[in-house]
Amino acid sequence: MFALVDCNNFYASCERVFRPDLNGKPVVVLSNNDGCVISRSTEAKAIGIPMGIPAYQVEDLFKQHQVHIFSANFPLYGDMSNRVMDILGNFTPNMEIYSIDEAFLRLEGLNSEDLKRQVTVIYKKVYKWTNIPTSIGVAPTKALSKVAAHIAKKFPKKTNYIYIIQTEEQRIKALKWIKIEEVWGIGLRFAKRLKAEGINTGYDFTQMSRHWVRKHMSVTGLRLQQDLQGIPTLDLESVQAKKNIATTRTFEKNYTNYDDVKERVTTFAVACAEKLRKQHSTCSSITVFISTNRERKDLPQYRRSFYIQLPFATHSNIEVAHFAVLALEKIFKPGYYYKRAGVIVHELAPDDSCQKSLFENRDEKQIPLMQAIDKLNATYGQQKVRLGSQDLDRIWKMKQERLSPGYTTKISDIITVHCRE
Repeated sequence: MFALVDCNNFYASCERVFRPDLNGKPVVVLSNNDGCVISRSTEAKAIGIPMGIPAYQVEDLFKQHQVHIFSANFPLYGDMSNRVMDILGNFTPNMEIYSIDEAFLRLEGLNSEDLKRQVTVIYKKVYKWTNIPTSIGVAPTKALSKVAAHIAKKFPKKTNYIYIIQTEEQRIKALKWIKIEEVWGIGLRFAKRLKAEGINTGYDFTQMSRHWVRKHMSVTGLRLQQDLQGIPTLDLESVQAKKNIATTRTFEKNYTNYDDVKERVTTFAVACAEKLRKQHSTCSSITVFISTNRERKDLPQYRRSFYIQLPFATHSNIEVAHFAVLALEKIFKPGYYYKRAGVIVHELAPDDSCQKSLFENRDEKQIPLMQAIDKLNATYGQQKVRLGSQDLDRIWKMKQERLSPGYTTKISDIITVHCRE
């Protein structure tokens, strides 16, 4: 049997761990630069705050219902996630961490009563040790455990946040209830196409011909269909090496000048190169994108990206930044108000296995140079040593006007407990 453990309203729940006075009150967490709503407590959902909506569009709703608003505190959420995953790992070695707030467990050798008892122990221990509430779905396959977790979260009073699919009758009932767009792995694009074919529920999808699914949704869709039919097809996945590294940012203001955008792209490229060296990798291709502010309908809109295949693999600040600027030159157009840019490096490989070329290779002298820069920045502070093409007086910082303390990630923010006799 597979169990999916899903932390409820994870970011908002993390904030409540250290602010128990907010239990029962509406809480939302905003994205980078306090842009959009990315997490809502149950109370915030109840008053009609949509997921992903720009914060400025619901300011009146925030004030009307006295919503407690937090800037995203990702170091804190990451640390709380690690604590939850460490607890889950004590129950079984067969675990797949699916996201920051979800994990699949494979539970073996348990009868019906023992299974229910074990899952209840998992739920209670995670809550007792972290104060993070979870929903747990259990089923014979991964896809069905996702459906079960969705039911557990949707009907907490009936399920106590735990739902187990064991019989064929339960499987069919669950699939007839869940909407096709809510089925794990379908996505909005396929949901729209399936609805056009008259497929509205998960059960409808399981009744489709294998030929249609294979033709239009590839072997991935076929595996999902079989998993939902109760045929174990999707197994736990091992941790995969990263396929790319990205540094993307929203600017604090609109930029129209090429040199301003160039400086930002250079800084993002350097950040990617630093991440490459940290994991002892190189990249062999780069994508750069720029975009205007799509929320400003009164301004002309423009978004472009450009991909460059590098002549050699590298993780040097100088070389990665050089090629990123070449890509920017291909797509930058004057007359637009740019609000966002990003650099993505692809084709990652170990830095000790670079293939030499007959014509052009990376500058080997830059390897000890980068090592020296990394050592200096680690000793004296991040971004102390930079390229001359970067703004030496500027350190990028997100807009985080409602940032909570780093209760578990900063020594200065650790809670002090005063005990009285």
